[in-house]
Amino acid sequence: MKILITGASSGIGEALAKLYATQDNELYLLARRQERLQKLQKELSSLTKKVDIIVCDVTDFETLQQKMRELQDVDMVILNAGISLGHSLEITPFAEFKRLYDVNVLSNHAILEILLPRFLEKKSGRIVFISSLASLFSMPSSKVYSSSKRALNAYAEGLRYKYGPHGIKVINILPGFIKSELTDKNEFYMPFLLDTISGARAIKKAIDRDRKFYAFPTRFYFLISFFKTLPPFLKQKVIKTLFH
Repeated sequence: MKILITGASSGIGEALAKLYATQDNELYLLARRQERLQKLQKELSSLTKKVDIIVCDVTDFETLQQKMRELQDVDMVILNAGISLGHSLEITPFAEFKRLYDVNVLSNHAILEILLPRFLEKKSGRIVFISSLASLFSMPSSKVYSSSKRALNAYAEGLRYKYGPHGIKVINILPGFIKSELTDKNEFYMPFLLDTISGARAIKKAIDRDRKFYAFPTRFYFLISFFKTLPPFLKQKVIKTLFH
């Protein structure tokens, strides 16, 4: 299988690259940090058929799409690239807001605009979105990040309805807290925090089973789901207690 992974130079992306590094697979690893990609390429080259690296900032949409045009045919794309601004109750500067949406949302469409016609032509392909449990409820301190991931959920759902009948599988993964550069910014207690490899293994298992929607850890997902069922006044009271 030929697999493209974005955000592959660290965290979940790097861990997934290592898990998919078998003699049955060819890997195409995309990220902006060349040295880290080269190090990973060297580490995995003996384990898999092929490891190519693609050095690109996903917010450089013109270059990103050109890289996709140059890319050989792939069977699966794991859209993992994502950033967080940390947690703050302040108004987010527009430039930071835009960059987060460029990475977390728009870069995915820039990639798929090129890859989807190829998937349609061969009537097969997997598109994997790495969303977040944070998409299910927007806390005051993470409103920008949560809203970007909720937008990703809606986009994935629409793609599934549109392209599922054409043999294209759309998989949306909603992890909780997983040890990574992204979560290292958090200065608060993170319930059910998973180490990177455990999180990546759970994601790979869901992908291998073609789970359309997979949210984990299960206990954390159930807690969020329960909280969402509370009456609005009660939710507001809880949030006020936490943030005031």
